Amino acid sequence: MQPGRIVACMLMIFALGGGTGARQPGAPHRQSLGLFGHQADIGAPALAGTATFDAAAATYRVTGGGANIWGGKDAFHFVWTRRSGDLHVAADIDWIGTGGDPHRKAGMMIRQNLTPGSPFADVMVHGNGATALQYREVQDGPTREISSNVRAPHGIRLEREGDYVYFSVTGADGALHHAGGNFRIALPGSCYVGLAVSAHDDKVTETAVFSHVALTVPVLAVVPDTGYPAKVESTLEVMPVGVDDVYRRVVRHFDGKIEAPNWTRDGTALVYNSGGLIYRIPVAGGEPVAIDTGPNRKNNNDHGLSPDGRELIISDQSEPDNLSRIHLLPLAGSAAPRLLVSHADARSYWHGWSPDGKTIAYVFVRSATNEYDIYAHDIADGVERPLIKGPGVDDGPEYTPDGRFLYFNSTRTGAMQIWRALADGSNPEQVTRDANYRDWFPHISPDGKWIAFVSFGLDVDLGDHPPNRNVMLRIMPTDGSAPPRVLTRLFGGQGTMNVPSWSPDSKSIAFVSYRLVR
Repeated sequence: MQPGRIVACMLMIFALGGGTGARQPGAPHRQSLGLFGHQADIGAPALAGTATFDAAAATYRVTGGGANIWGGKDAFHFVWTRRSGDLHVAADIDWIGTGGDPHRKAGMMIRQNLTPGSPFADVMVHGNGATALQYREVQDGPTREISSNVRAPHGIRLEREGDYVYFSVTGADGALHHAGGNFRIALPGSCYVGLAVSAHDDKVTETAVFSHVALTVPVLAVVPDTGYPAKVESTLEVMPVGVDDVYRRVVRHFDGKIEAPNWTRDGTALVYNSGGLIYRIPVAGGEPVAIDTGPNRKNNNDHGLSPDGRELIISDQSEPDNLSRIHLLPLAGSAAPRLLVSHADARSYWHGWSPDGKTIAYVFVRSATNEYDIYAHDIADGVERPLIKGPGVDDGPEYTPDGRFLYFNSTRTGAMQIWRALADGSNPEQVTRDANYRDWFPHISPDGKWIAFVSFGLDVDLGDHPPNRNVMLRIMPTDGSAPPRVLTRLFGGQGTMNVPSWSPDSKSIAFVSYRLVR
């Protein structure tokens, strides 16, 4: 059940099982429980749980009550051992009976402590087949999740590697495959690792049988270079943006690299680039389909849709000089895209489209000086004019939906921060002032209320946005009424959210997370 890229040394030490006697909820009970050895109710469910280990069959039967594993406090039955460092814990799961609440949960968990509000990460299979990686970052804080696009897998695995948690699910072939998505969460020191069951209804208990249970230490190949040559897997995700910001959903997991999702204007599909081509995939998930871009087959991650949703703009590097040039074509595809912006001595990267559809804003990079400036190009007559020029790097221009302002990121005061100017480039003013972050690619929601952007740490150069870094997706109101808040933390960077990625109803964003192939 192990993917071919990961070699694991098994720590499977089974002991004889035994029954459990009556005990108070929450009181740890030590007995012979195979790999684990301890069990207790967490959060004092009304009905006590229990667990037994069948040594002959090498199975665990876990019964749990409790209202839920969610929010700021949990209630469930837990079977555990103590571990630190990297680990994978896997099992096949079978429910006993049809069950009551469709959200009863069974799965594997890593927990900082045994209080109801402990930080944790787990992978849970619900009674209705929904499967998700869940996590709580801080004591008594909210619970968040990344939901899989695979329902009712028989086997699941929780994977902790460094400060990241990942998960895998069994496919049609019965083998475990990476499910996609990741989250950066610190669970220092020795943690509680084991099996968990919650009834999601405090008036009853539910029972699950865990078989083929394995607690392993992954032996990971050292990755000497996390830069552009590094091999990665990619996950295309969408995330509703609301008060809690707790849900992420996997649209599709890819074995290779994809980048920069755009949302179609009807809200049904996402457009992304991979391997020089442009693809379209339903937001609900499914098979991607390549969009015909004719001879332009080295498209980079600076692409997007026209305000009316009918046209696609691409930045392509197919010419022998490898300079990025901007082309226009119907969203349905074309064998002969129209060349829109081309210079013999400069690279051009599209980023913004005026709401009236008449003008694009793009990044103009002179080859001789490597200066990054922002220009406008009128689509009808081809007239070009500078908008934002100055020392350092100016990048990522995007118009507000009312056409009044142009947001961009700039190093003009040192580290990369978010700025805005009037649409003609005048009166630039700084928006973010983060001493600890480098802020890139401001994306304005279609209703004009929010700015979403990518924040790098101090481990990157002042004007760089490399791949394969610890990053955050953050959001703030355009009126400046509140400071930025974190939507999620992930392994990403270049390619995660380079271009406009809001849903047309302003309720969700799309992005890409990555995982190094090790």
